[in-house]
Amino acid sequence: MNWLIEIYNIGIEMFDFLMDGDANETIKGLAKTIEDSADGIKDVIKQSKETSSGGFLGVPLFENDFWKLAFKFGMNLSVILIIVRAIYYPIAKRKDYLFTYIMISLVIFMICFTLKKFEMGMGMALGLFAIFGIIRYRTDPIPIKEMTYLFIVIGVSVINALSNKKMSYAELAFTNAAIIGVTYGLEKIWLLKHESRKVITFEKIDLITPEKHNELLADLENRTGLTITRFEIGKINFLNDTAQVFIYYNEDEQKGNYRDEGISNT
Repeated sequence: MNWLIEIYNIGIEMFDFLMDGDANETIKGLAKTIEDSADGIKDVIKQSKETSSGGFLGVPLFENDFWKLAFKFGMNLSVILIIVRAIYYPIAKRKDYLFTYIMISLVIFMICFTLKKFEMGMGMALGLFAIFGIIRYRTDPIPIKEMTYLFIVIGVSVINALSNKKMSYAELAFTNAAIIGVTYGLEKIWLLKHESRKVITFEKIDLITPEKHNELLADLENRTGLTITRFEIGKINFLNDTAQVFIYYNEDEQKGNYRDEGISNT
């Protein structure tokens, strides 16, 4: 019962304090001070926003993220040039792919870095990248090796653009160095030969039988000038006495310049 009496006494004292005129003035003074402080904080926030939003049409002319963009762009471009210009081009000698790889890398990097600046839904982001899928159906198929380099270029650009504070620069540098090292090792050290393919319409149909495959191979090498590693017989047209022959050869071992037909002609 004593604790009930203490609570009752405390309540009476608080009521007497609130009813006192001096107490009311004290409370009003505190409320006024808090209100003035809140107004001051609002003014500071407003001024900081106006300062940060200064620029043209409400868009800031410069932010500190520019230095991050410039550094990552330089690093990404350096990695792409090493992979494409120093490793791929001396072997493939394809200037058209060289241009394509560098420009795709640049565009992918800029798109990823820009998307990271906005809070966009996953559906919107995937939708934007799906646009690039349309290109696949508007162009001729490319050899599997060139497709691999295209995937490397896109992957490196995405990694460099989307890296954030959770990934240190040491980890980012190791990732790029590992990709460069493995690519260089496969192309230069292990000397993986690139097997090219051509499709020939062959009119000596009597040579397509298994017993005359050696004669067929000799005839193909004599007429094409290529050192053929293997061949396959495709469609046979007895009406026109022709057959479709797929010949395979190591591009690095040939004297002339022959374009790899890849998988576009079947």
